[in-house]
Amino acid sequence: MRTLITTQYFKEYRKELGFTNQGDVKSFFAGKDIIPTVNYDYINLLNTRLVEIIRKINSLVSKNINILEIDEFCTDNVEFVFNKLKNNNIIQRLNNQGRRPEQVYFSWMRGYIISNYFLKALSEIFKVNLEDISLIGDDDLVNIESFKRTPTADLEIALADGNKLRIEVQSGFVGVNDIKQHKVLEAKRIFETNGVSSLAIHFDLFNGQVAFIKLDEIEDDNINWITRQQMEGQTVFNIDQNYFTWKLTENPPSLDDIFVD
Repeated sequence: MRTLITTQYFKEYRKELGFTNQGDVKSFFAGKDIIPTVNYDYINLLNTRLVEIIRKINSLVSKNINILEIDEFCTDNVEFVFNKLKNNNIIQRLNNQGRRPEQVYFSWMRGYIISNYFLKALSEIFKVNLEDISLIGDDDLVNIESFKRTPTADLEIALADGNKLRIEVQSGFVGVNDIKQHKVLEAKRIFETNGVSSLAIHFDLFNGQVAFIKLDEIEDDNINWITRQQMEGQTVFNIDQNYFTWKLTENPPSLDDIFVD
């Protein structure tokens, strides 16, 4: 006589295993419920490298935008941020396309630090006080659920004429300079709903140059849209060399110099 196997048996079997949720069973067998141990000795070396990166950049940029209190800056933006992420159990839960948490942490920290480092330069370019530059990105240093990359721009500047401008700060370290499609779509949505323009400022640290791109003005049929196979076939806007108008070793340009017709 053939044994009748029912869905009720499945439930009872999983219950005997100690689970009432199918997702928990899958995680158990796949080992996904095991949070990898973070190698903090490795992270300490990465933190040292972050400080070295900032110090090298600080020694190259023009005197009117470099940071005199560089030790204090590194403490606030490396040591303090690292401790906050660690104490809130965020580092061990970082993952992206199978990469180790330490690698995801280092990648995120580079972008975070570069964005903060060049705030002084942005205040020079847009002729505003640092207090007029607000952080509006969705990265939360204490909540893993919101600690993620979203289309929301990093900064918002209150301009002297009363208007606002959103700034997407990007940093490149390998000479490949792209903007992800969802950043452009979000910029267009913001402009259509709120009338606020978005500007991407891309720091190509590999080549020592900076590009300025009006995100909400990029046309859908622009020839710079490409498919980047190294990024799982994502559609990206490849930043043409003509957008790069600032050599990092020179004084920041004025707005008139950036957007010459």
